Amino acid sequence: MKAKVVAKWVRMSPRKIRRVVELIRGKEVEAALNILHFTPKVAAEPVEKALHSAVANVRNNVEGKLKIEPEQFIVSEAYVDGGLTLKRFRAASMGRASRIRKRTSHITIVISDEF
Repeated sequence: MKAKVVAKWVRMSPRKIRRVVELIRGKEVEAALNILHFTPKVAAEPVEKALHSAVANVRNNVEGKLKIEPEQFIVSEAYVDGGLTLKRFRAASMGRASRIRKRTSHITIVISDEF
């Protein structure tokens, strides 16, 4: 059984989030949640929320309402794609304008019970 979650338009650059996602790829869900909870990166918070959402999707999609424990699943896929970039301008020296790029990301996490 698989469950997929996509967190879109996260206001953080994909490069920062990829550093955190690499920590949990291929791990068991319980271990991944512990890693994310104690990782001192700001990007760990949206990734942890997405992983909690994936676990909730598994529990809601089960037929017969079996007791599903998160330690039965692993993070089979986890990747980050870049979203739209918001372009803003800021005053620069000598009357010029410099561009500020506010990047967004899409976080995709797939958990499954296949080891």
